[in-house]
Amino acid sequence: MSLLDRTVWSSLTTRQSALALGDAARALRFKPDYGMFVAAADASPEARAAMAQLVTPAGAAEVEIEFAAPPPPGCSVVSERLVHQMVMTTLNPAPARNIAIVPLTEADASEMRALAEFTKPGPFFARTHQLGDFVGVKLDGKLAAMAGERMQPTGYTEVSAVCTHPDARGRGFAGVLMSHVCANIIARGEQPFLHTYADNTGAIGLYEKLGFTFRTEVRMRVLVRD
Repeated sequence: MSLLDRTVWSSLTTRQSALALGDAARALRFKPDYGMFVAAADASPEARAAMAQLVTPAGAAEVEIEFAAPPPPGCSVVSERLVHQMVMTTLNPAPARNIAIVPLTEADASEMRALAEFTKPGPFFARTHQLGDFVGVKLDGKLAAMAGERMQPTGYTEVSAVCTHPDARGRGFAGVLMSHVCANIIARGEQPFLHTYADNTGAIGLYEKLGFTFRTEVRMRVLVRD
């Protein structure tokens, strides 16, 4: 079984264990400031019950491939979407187009979160930007596009938070930023992967051009406490 079969669990029990809350024998989640992902150790009633205790009032996303289980006790599913997991085998970098890529730091945190909340590439919280390296493009001193890293099972790093302000779209920023992020991941001896909504055909087309291929389909469920 690949670590990507259980990405959340694999991340929180390996390289990102310092960001985990819960019991490594039963269930874990990312600390809420970093992310909303939660996973059970297995499909046992004990593990599912432990996972339920990690769902905050604001909700948590359950991303699981291995277990086709009902919601944990005391929780309800408020939304569910199909997600494609894609992995990169060979990087086909996007044309550079003289785009200036800048590393994003703690000083950019508020702008990063504002851009993510405006464009909605996926959940982004107060410390999501600390999950890995992020880069961006700035226009007139303002953040116009960014891309970075999220979950990191051993040997892999997820490309995430790829977004561009509507006023800056159509200029190739996403492809160039993703190429930069993926090149850095590969240089570390790791394999880039990502998750994207199954109906986001435009984004999937870009990812395929860059060298990502479909690996599997997962369901992302957002849970809340009853």
